[in-house]
Amino acid sequence: MNWYLDVLKKYAVFSGRARRKEYWYFYLFNTIIEVALMLVDYMVGWYSIEGGIGVLSAIYVLGIMIPGIAVSIRRLHDTGRSGWWLLIGLIPFIGAIVLLVFMVQDSKPGENEYGPNPKEVIV
Repeated sequence: MNWYLDVLKKYAVFSGRARRKEYWYFYLFNTIIEVALMLVDYMVGWYSIEGGIGVLSAIYVLGIMIPGIAVSIRRLHDTGRSGWWLLIGLIPFIGAIVLLVFMVQDSKPGENEYGPNPKEVIV
């Protein structure tokens, strides 16, 4: 849960690097929270079948959008790529596969143009 909260603390920080662990734990907890909110929306009657989302889910998704983009950009920086690579996800199917490959890759060793390797930083 700390990885999720760390991303929220860096709400709109688009610079620097993010480890795989930070990125994937954020998306794991994000998915769990979204599913729970969708269940609550469904039980309360706020879930819209036509829209595919409920009131609480929609508010959560809007609130978490900026940190999600920020951690994705920092993850791309960790692999030595510009954050602009995130836009490749707009290409149907192929873009998602390319982004998945980028996100599962290991960090570039040492310091790169985006900062020091977070694995090597002693806290």
